[in-house]
Amino acid sequence: MEAHGCCGGGRRQQLHCGSRCSSVLCCPLGAVGGTAALKMLLIQVSPLGAAGRLHTARMSLHTALGVGAIPPPLVTGISPNEGVPWTKVTIRGENLGTGPADLIGLSICGHNCLLTAEWMSASKIVCRVGPAKDDKGEIIVTTKTGGNGTSTVSFKLLKTEKIGILDQSAVWVDEMNYYDMRTDRNKGISPLSLRPANPLGIDIDKSKVPQKELEAMFPGMSGDFTSDNFSATWYLIENHSTTSFEQLRIAASTLRKQANRKNEGSLAYVKGGLSTFFEAQDALAAIHQKLEADGTEKVEGSMTQRLENVLNRASDTADTLFQEVLGRKDKADSTRNALNVLQRFKFLFNLPLNIERNIQKGDYDVVINDYEKAKSLFGNTEVQVFRKVYAEVETRIAALRSLLLEKLLETPSTLHDQKRYIRYLSDLHAPGDPAWQCIVAQHKWILQLMQTCKDNYVTRGLDQEGDPRPAAVSRLAQTASLKRGGSFQAPADTTWRFKGPQQVSFVENLTDVLISQLPNFWKLWISYVNGSLFSETGEKSGQVEKSKKNARQRQNDFKKMIEEVTHRLVKLVRGALLPSTLSELELRLYGGWEGKAELNGHWLTQAIHTVRVSHEAMAALEIPNDLLQVIQGLLLDLRVHCLLVTLQQTAEDVKRLAEREDWVVDNEGITSLPAQFELAVVQMLQSLKETMDCKPGEMNIFQLDRTQDRACELCVGIMKVFINCLEQLSTKSDGDIDTSHMSGDISSPDLLGSLHEDFSPTLEQRLLIILSNCQHLEKHTFLNLADHFEKHGFLSTEKITRVSVDSVRELDERLFESYIEKRADPIVGSLEPGIYAGYFDWKDCQHPTGVRNYLKEALVNIITVHAEVFTVSNELVPRVLSRIVESVAEEMSRLMQCVSSFSKNGALQARLEICALRDAIASYLTAESNASFKQALEALPQLHSGADKKLLEEAQNTFKSSMHLQLACFQPPSVLPVKR
Repeated sequence: MEAHGCCGGGRRQQLHCGSRCSSVLCCPLGAVGGTAALKMLLIQVSPLGAAGRLHTARMSLHTALGVGAIPPPLVTGISPNEGVPWTKVTIRGENLGTGPADLIGLSICGHNCLLTAEWMSASKIVCRVGPAKDDKGEIIVTTKTGGNGTSTVSFKLLKTEKIGILDQSAVWVDEMNYYDMRTDRNKGISPLSLRPANPLGIDIDKSKVPQKELEAMFPGMSGDFTSDNFSATWYLIENHSTTSFEQLRIAASTLRKQANRKNEGSLAYVKGGLSTFFEAQDALAAIHQKLEADGTEKVEGSMTQRLENVLNRASDTADTLFQEVLGRKDKADSTRNALNVLQRFKFLFNLPLNIERNIQKGDYDVVINDYEKAKSLFGNTEVQVFRKVYAEVETRIAALRSLLLEKLLETPSTLHDQKRYIRYLSDLHAPGDPAWQCIVAQHKWILQLMQTCKDNYVTRGLDQEGDPRPAAVSRLAQTASLKRGGSFQAPADTTWRFKGPQQVSFVENLTDVLISQLPNFWKLWISYVNGSLFSETGEKSGQVEKSKKNARQRQNDFKKMIEEVTHRLVKLVRGALLPSTLSELELRLYGGWEGKAELNGHWLTQAIHTVRVSHEAMAALEIPNDLLQVIQGLLLDLRVHCLLVTLQQTAEDVKRLAEREDWVVDNEGITSLPAQFELAVVQMLQSLKETMDCKPGEMNIFQLDRTQDRACELCVGIMKVFINCLEQLSTKSDGDIDTSHMSGDISSPDLLGSLHEDFSPTLEQRLLIILSNCQHLEKHTFLNLADHFEKHGFLSTEKITRVSVDSVRELDERLFESYIEKRADPIVGSLEPGIYAGYFDWKDCQHPTGVRNYLKEALVNIITVHAEVFTVSNELVPRVLSRIVESVAEEMSRLMQCVSSFSKNGALQARLEICALRDAIASYLTAESNASFKQALEALPQLHSGADKKLLEEAQNTFKSSMHLQLACFQPPSVLPVKR
């Protein structure tokens, strides 16, 4: 190759560079390596002789590269490391030469392998192992630059087994080749079917142009060169789209030469026989002229006639003499011809037995190939013997069709086996439509599995609750964990069984059946629609188009099958979980769960999750949404039912909260009951999260007005149930209260410091605790729950909160009035007897010396109420005391107004006691109590002398001084005590 030829432009440069061109100018560091290319360059440009140029090149190369002497080759690996002679191996190592010219020696196990060696790089050589004498030996590489090398590995040569002339061999050599259009493989066949696989004689490069585009470009044509509608352009686009024009021109020239040779062969045969033909014609013409000249032809009994008679007699004599010999000859020829026929057509005569054997072994591909071959050769034969044998072949094939159809319709079976049997039946030209028959059988099988699953639970029942098989949901969970990188570990207890209700277990097993069977059923239909169930023979015979036509006609039938499966699933699930949504007839068919317990919200949520998994699995198969709408309706009804059942169940749980009241108050005067109630509602909302969440295609259940109203009604019911619990607790008798957890001596001034386990709250103390809980509900709990309701999508939060607050306020008012009545009435009732104790008379009384004891007792009673309330809740103190003070002030005003007249001392005594009482409880005075005290003072005579006013002031100071410890509780403290 010339340098300028490789570096020139155009196609030539591309071809040379694409084939590992070693030209220096084109590829300086090409396939032979940079150093080899540099050597060639130095040799070409050097003016010295060949030897001198080579020496100069080597010296210049070492100088340019800046390296010393090249180390000897070192072989470090060979793959494979053993094999029979002529095994192709790859040798790897170091310094294996600078190029193909540098490699001058290669031996493996002592055999020279240089002729088959192909130098790839300085670290890789590919060659074939020769028939060496040594069984195991080293790999020695010799280069010009490095000399003899060494090896760290060895190669083991395996001896091939010799086969004698009488020994059986597994090798079969075909005498003829033919091109099998169905399997694209070469098989032995007669010359009548000989078809060249590559008529152009150049490499075939299949293009990526889709078959449909070619059919659209060339309507009615074909790329098969054996077809009557053969299109050369189609064939070239399909098989030689990237072949160069030069190669196509060479191929066309080759075809032209082959055609000329064929024509010249027939013409030469004719030309070769012309001389003989002319000689025979000349001899016959001479004889004819001679006879005409003699005139003997016109005389009866001429020489020609006599000659014919002589020849006939000679023939008869010869027949008589050699009749026996000729008979034996004819018999031998017949036998020989029969043997030749048997030998020539042994394929046909052995075919029935071969078909039987291959069917027993399951080699259906071989049977179909042999049948196609026999059909092409003898399908239309007129030979009686061949027709008889071929009829037996057809009988065996008919039995095979029946066997394959039986296997196809067997259940259960895998999708792979179904496609395989359908392809076999289509290749055998089975009558009818096996693919559709398989689809119908699978549809019936799925329905039967679903019904059997229900019968196992309802009719016969299970020995234990649940089913030992892992459900589809659990399997999907395990698969998901494995996909996330987790490692699945089997449970230690292999006898573990599902312990949930039978309805939930049934739904999981039912969806398990659907998830395991429906995907293959749907994929089989898709394959039937797009025609991928058939082989290439089916495509060429028009079976694909026929299948697509049948699929279009049966699309509605298949849609009804899917609808029947989904409706059966929905009705079976409704029968187990929502029996009220089925008619009486449907209940008899799909029900049977009457004896089972109702499911709670937890199990309904799990059932919803299971149904959703099955819906997602079917949606992933790209099943149309209109076919899955019935499952969406089932999910909507299940979600609504789960919501309502969970709310009702929560109301029942809240009723039992009263039994858990321990009457232990915290620093805010609240027991654990409101927190337990809030926790119960929050847990309920959390359990409803999956139910409330809307998956793709699902509707928000609160968009249904009836559901929204019913949910709001049940939520309000939950609030009212808890309020009723509080009311019941406030009216319980001591014997009905569980005091095992009660502790606290609320009469102790140390607040909760002296709590003990044997304390039992009085009715008044329970009222205070419930009042404190009511205030906490109104100010905190209901507001917190409103936020939770809104976060979980409830739309009637304001109504729920408003009704709940109104209810708890009503309870609070009733309990507050009850407590005031129990605490204020004794105090108010003790005032009048205390005032008139000892026959006291306002008209005739002594000079006042201080506040009388009745008023001190009243204050002590108020202080006792203060201590009782403060022990429970500091926030209740102003409310309770203000109300008690109002009652006391009102009673004092009434008593003063009932006095007809006061003496001077009586007026001073009354004013002293009223002012002392008013000043002592001044922190809890209200507008009503101030008005009552004002009316009481107005009923008294006015003080006119300064001495009386001074006396009154001194008496008040004396009273405050003597009772400052008791009255200190009425003063608002700067720092509230911390409860422990």
